[in-house]
Amino acid sequence: MTAWPGRPGRRSTLAAAAGCLISFCLVLLAQRASHVTSTDILVYRAEGWTVRTGGDLYAMRATPRGLPATYPPFAALLFTALTLPGTTALRVLTELVNLGLLLALAHLSVRLVDGRPRAAATLTTAALCVWCEPVWQTLRNGQINLLVVVLVLWDLTRPAGHRWAGLGTGLATGIKLTPALFVVHLAATGLTRRAGGGPWLRRAAVATAAFGGTVLLGALALPHDSHRFWTGAVFATERVGHAEDTANQSLRGVLARLLHTGDPGPWWAVAAAAVTALGLTVAVRTRRTGPRAAAWGALSCAVTALLVSPVSWSHHWVWCVPAGLLLVREAAARGSRAWWAGTAAAAVLFFSYVLWRLPHGGQDRPELRQNGRQMLLDAGYPAAGAAFLVLAALRTAGPGGSVSPSARSDPRDRGPRARRDGTSAPLPASPRTDASSPCPRAPAGDSGT
Repeated sequence: MTAWPGRPGRRSTLAAAAGCLISFCLVLLAQRASHVTSTDILVYRAEGWTVRTGGDLYAMRATPRGLPATYPPFAALLFTALTLPGTTALRVLTELVNLGLLLALAHLSVRLVDGRPRAAATLTTAALCVWCEPVWQTLRNGQINLLVVVLVLWDLTRPAGHRWAGLGTGLATGIKLTPALFVVHLAATGLTRRAGGGPWLRRAAVATAAFGGTVLLGALALPHDSHRFWTGAVFATERVGHAEDTANQSLRGVLARLLHTGDPGPWWAVAAAAVTALGLTVAVRTRRTGPRAAAWGALSCAVTALLVSPVSWSHHWVWCVPAGLLLVREAAARGSRAWWAGTAAAAVLFFSYVLWRLPHGGQDRPELRQNGRQMLLDAGYPAAGAAFLVLAALRTAGPGGSVSPSARSDPRDRGPRARRDGTSAPLPASPRTDASSPCPRAPAGDSGT
């Protein structure tokens, strides 16, 4: 009897769907058991209420911790929708939406790495990565990190010349300023290409226009708050939180803990400028070289943004989902024990919740008195980000970076090919290849933020 074509694939998809559903249910139960506070979503809701009632947005304080508004006025306009449901309903809806966004992130991550999404890979990635510390903290606090990353990745996985490519990055920048580095990356990629840079410059232009639209909308709806944000609050990094906080996994946080000060001053500015230049250079160069070049370029830019941002809370590192998937794919393709060992080390780091095993929080600021071992453990995410950039740079240098001319760029970075009759024909789709997630299941941990 002839086997039914596609049946094994459907079985694996159904199994992955069942596993994903079970994993999501378990993580929701674990969140309940750990008494989640949904702090950030309550701050967003308070911003929405302030806008609706005509209050001073950047003088507002929310929750018992007295947290201020830190995002642009455009974000506060969006947050007015959060004032409609009750508090309990809002928390439940936020969790469900974030789980849906995690599925979207897994889908786009598989597309970015392999060129063509597959349901089983998407569901397996989401089922495992829901337990990693950045995603756990995003769910716990009701953060918008997953939305921001999905908007950016949607842009970066569009075909060259796509009409709306760039819109997602512009909107994400209007909500949370850190994705602005992707606009610079798109423009630099287009400008450094002798040919075929047009689509990238167009994406940068669309992203810039979209961001400008969010600024204009905020200025028209909230003129006082917009003036206050763009002339003062945007530069007040202390509004976001203490630089030395354990959860601050940026270069500035590492320097603050290393120097035992809440303000690393010019040391951070110099280091951030150098890392920005080097990171963008790596991102542009690696996008032009070898297989999975688009993924390496995009994620190198993401890691650079996380490193140089004044504050990158641990939950901002949800970029570990596509980055981990890329490392697994590279290790499998190379068959290298060293690559597998590095991938395993990254998985242990993002699933160990080691940050919360260190003294943190409180009025006495124990992060300012860390010893050498504690500072080393507290620099795990930035160290992993730096290692990722080194790997990306090594792909473009030496014998390992040499590739045949036909493989020097990712097909998704090129526009449609021309037929002999002058019309255009689409490029063939990237081959389907197997990918899996590096994320081992880890026990849930508490946030503290």
